[in-house]
Amino acid sequence: MADPAAGPATAVVAADADGWRLDRWLARSVPTGRGAAAELVRAGAVTVNRSVRLRPASPVRTGDAVGWSRVEREPVGGGPGAPAPTLHLVHVDAALAIVDKPAGLTVHPGAGRRSGTLADGLRALGGGWSTLAGADRAGIVHRLDRTVSGLLVVARTEAAHRHLAAQLRDRSLGREYWGLVHGSVREERGRIEAPIGRDPRRPGRMAVVAGGRDATTDFEVLGRLPRHTALRLRLRTGRTHQLRVHLAYIGRPLVGDPLYGPLAERSLDRPMLHAAELRLVHPGGDRLAFRSPLPADLARSLFERGGLPGAGWPGPDPAGPCP
Repeated sequence: MADPAAGPATAVVAADADGWRLDRWLARSVPTGRGAAAELVRAGAVTVNRSVRLRPASPVRTGDAVGWSRVEREPVGGGPGAPAPTLHLVHVDAALAIVDKPAGLTVHPGAGRRSGTLADGLRALGGGWSTLAGADRAGIVHRLDRTVSGLLVVARTEAAHRHLAAQLRDRSLGREYWGLVHGSVREERGRIEAPIGRDPRRPGRMAVVAGGRDATTDFEVLGRLPRHTALRLRLRTGRTHQLRVHLAYIGRPLVGDPLYGPLAERSLDRPMLHAAELRLVHPGGDRLAFRSPLPADLARSLFERGGLPGAGWPGPDPAGPCP
C-alpha cells in the first residue's frame, strides 16, 4: 500500500473488509480517526472506483480501488504550539455547549493548524467532551471554516454527540447564516441546488462539478445596498465551502472571499459570512434556539458599504438564546 502521508494514495479493498463502511475501512488503512476519515469522505477527498458520490457509511467491496488525498499524521500538539484559546460559551449544560466562534479560530487540528484550536479550548475547560470524532476533535460535532464567525454546537457526551449528529443527517439541526454578496439578487428568496466536489483545475478549492455530492442552500434577501445584497442563508446540506461555492456559482460571491470572490474585493481578511442562528433539539427533548449578532469587523464593513443595523440586519444584542 502507498504511504498516505506521502501524498494522494490508493489501495484495494481486501476480502476481510468486504461490506465495511467506507469511513471504517479508511480509518484502518490511512490510519486516522474515524471522524477524520468521515470528514475526508464528506469533503470529496475520497474516491471508490473513481466515483466521489459517497457517504461515510457507503459500503466497500472486495477489489474496490479506494483513493484519498494526503492525510497529515503529525502528532497533535507536537513541538511548540499556540496556547488553548479562551472560548465564548453562549450556553453550557451536562450534555452540550454552544460556542460563539470568532473569525480566525480553527475548529480542530488539521494540516494547516496543529494547536490553538477550538477543540483545544474545549479540552482546556475540562469536564469531559465526546471523542466520537477522535481524541484530537473532542466535542466537535460540526465545523465552521476558520475565517467564518458564529455559532456551533459541541457535545459533552457521546450520547449527545450521536443525538446531534442524527439531526445533522436528517437536516433538522437549523443553521442560518448572514452574508453580504456582490451585486443585486433579484429574487426575494430562492434555492440553490448544485453538486459540489473538488475543483479539478484549482487545488484547495471546491466547485460545482458533475458527479459531486448533492448540495442545497436556501436564501432570503435581508437588505439591499447600492452594490451589494445582504442574505439570510440556510444550509440544507453541509458540504465543504458550500455557501461560498454556491454563491459564486450564481454570480453573487461573498464580499471579501479570498478563494471565490473577485480580486478587487480582497482587501478584507475574510468573507462577510457569519453563522447567526442555530436551532436544535436538546437530547433532553427541549427545542433550543440561539442568535449571534454581527461581529464588529463585519458591522464596520457593512457600514462602509452603505448598510446600517436595523430591520433585516443581525441585531446588536449579545449572543444568546432567541426570545
